[in-house]
Amino acid sequence: MRFREPFLGGSAAMPGASLQRACRLLVAVCALHLGVTLVYYLSGRDLSLLPRLIGVPSPLQGGSNSAATLGKPSGELRPGGASPPLPLDASSEPHPSRGPGPASNLTTALVAPTTAVLLSACPEESPLLVGPMMIEFNMAVDLERVAKQNPEVKVGGRYAPKNCVSPHKVAIIIPFRNRQEHLKYWLYYLHPILQRQQLDYGVYVINQDGDSMFNRAKLLNVGFQEALKDYDYNCFVFSDVDLIPMDDHNTYRCFSQPRHISVAMDKFGFSLPYVQYFGGVSALSKQQFLTINGFPNNYWGWGGEDDDIFNRFDRIAHTKETMRLDGLNTLTYKVLDAQRYPLYTKITVDIGKPS
Repeated sequence: MRFREPFLGGSAAMPGASLQRACRLLVAVCALHLGVTLVYYLSGRDLSLLPRLIGVPSPLQGGSNSAATLGKPSGELRPGGASPPLPLDASSEPHPSRGPGPASNLTTALVAPTTAVLLSACPEESPLLVGPMMIEFNMAVDLERVAKQNPEVKVGGRYAPKNCVSPHKVAIIIPFRNRQEHLKYWLYYLHPILQRQQLDYGVYVINQDGDSMFNRAKLLNVGFQEALKDYDYNCFVFSDVDLIPMDDHNTYRCFSQPRHISVAMDKFGFSLPYVQYFGGVSALSKQQFLTINGFPNNYWGWGGEDDDIFNRFDRIAHTKETMRLDGLNTLTYKVLDAQRYPLYTKITVDIGKPS
């Protein structure tokens, strides 16, 4: 006997048809409820994540024809869905200069890149020089006014050109004790000169404490060591406080050989008192000064040390023993005070007494 399924029509099919329609209605209601719930859920979320969840590339991710990065100029379009190259500093580690930053689903405001201006080296001869100058000592000098007239000079007497890079990093060392009026004139005249010479310089006044005999050379050694604690100077100009150049072409910098700068002084009739004289103002590079082991420490009182220094330059082969026994390697002193004034740095030291 064969059985035949009844047709879903007519009065005999009524119960099954009603059940089927009820099921379909229930599915539709459930689908509608799910859809409404999904809409309300997504309304409070970042919709840019939806394409990523379902595997569809979005414009934010850089699809086959999308721009490289939102908010930046579009780069060339890459066929075949090729992703743009990573930036040079791309890494899974956080960038040290960025901090926590915004959440990953927010757009970061772009900052225009800044390009450092590379300055060229200053010319061998400064174009700012004026030549011979009138030097007078018959007017009062106010250091506060001098500081205002030299606004580019920083605290401690430091200056560097703004428009070029000077290869001459010069520490000017002045041995000093109770010569304040001379120092005022020196600062008044020298700061403008040194700036016109386009030097990267600092001024150090090394003040001897106490009233024992003055030791110029030892103070210069102290100035050499103390200045190097501030900056990597490559040149040292050692100057008496009462000497002012009369022509700014007389440059306060170093050369391939030690340079005697004050070769013509008015008090000597604009000539040297004797051939070996090396006093007044002299310039030595850092390496030259180290080669001769600095200045001798055992010359107390004025005079004598200049001749010894000249001999160290002129007959190095014959003075190696002297240099080895007295100089930077035997220098002892104690810094009592260090003050940075607007136009100079003053370091007061105890250098002992003659034995």
